[in-house]
Amino acid sequence: MAGMSGRPEASGGRFVRTQVDNGTAELVPDPDRPAAWTLLVDGTPQSHVDLDDPLYLEFEYMRTLGHVADLVAPAGVPLRVLHLGGGGLTLARYVAASRPGSAQLAVEWDAALAELVRRELPLAKPGRTGRIRVRIGDARAVLEQVKPGSFDLVVADVFAGAHTSAHLTSAEFSAAGARALTAAGVFAVNIGDGPPLRHARARVSAVRASFQHSCLIADAAVLKGRRFGNLVLAASNRALPVAGLVRRAAADPLPGRLLTGASLDNFAAGAKPITDAAPVASPAPPADLFSRVQPADPARR
Repeated sequence: MAGMSGRPEASGGRFVRTQVDNGTAELVPDPDRPAAWTLLVDGTPQSHVDLDDPLYLEFEYMRTLGHVADLVAPAGVPLRVLHLGGGGLTLARYVAASRPGSAQLAVEWDAALAELVRRELPLAKPGRTGRIRVRIGDARAVLEQVKPGSFDLVVADVFAGAHTSAHLTSAEFSAAGARALTAAGVFAVNIGDGPPLRHARARVSAVRASFQHSCLIADAAVLKGRRFGNLVLAASNRALPVAGLVRRAAADPLPGRLLTGASLDNFAAGAKPITDAAPVASPAPPADLFSRVQPADPARR
């Protein structure tokens, strides 16, 4: 199956499983959308991609990142975006469709995974949608090499399976993100955490060390420490479009709650920033968290 070429047809129910550099990757067709796939690595969902409708965002946290991208600049204005973490390039496809002419760079350290996505989930040909480049390498190394002030949006959505590596969670990593941005640029981070949210609080403190403005968006149950999930942190040295983010998050199928100002101060109170001197990877999710999205292996039917 890994040797297939051309565009996959999800409606045909075909299932792809192959070894990549970081484990076992699977492409699982979405039974409800004829050209959509979920990418998993070692059983952990990484991306959902609809080849016919790149504006469709299935995962909750990805919709939140889409809201951030929507509000970074006036509608339709091209953006310069750095995606730290490639996966299925879901957000890059979304930006290309919603902001034609955008220049985007995605960093993916798993070369075999990037090749799988290139072959089985092909990008639209460069044209009026703009160009999406993919660079193989370590996210932090590339971030520290880019020219200062060269991006309007930097998105850190970096997971090796279910974890974010320790060198990608520190205050120094956030400072490198700040250097890569324009004066009005936005740094957006996808954080995976659960009760008691110790890691998320430390990540918030780490990011706020480099930015004057920040907000945290997640499902209320996640923010209250009732379940494991994704939290999206947005930060900038210019005022964030908080009102717009609140409206969009509240209108999502699973409404999100936003913390900023005093409420975010309270959330992060007492949490020391993660630093390179004491690096901390993100915690492991519960073993059964992704059981509901596990595919049935056609070979076992």
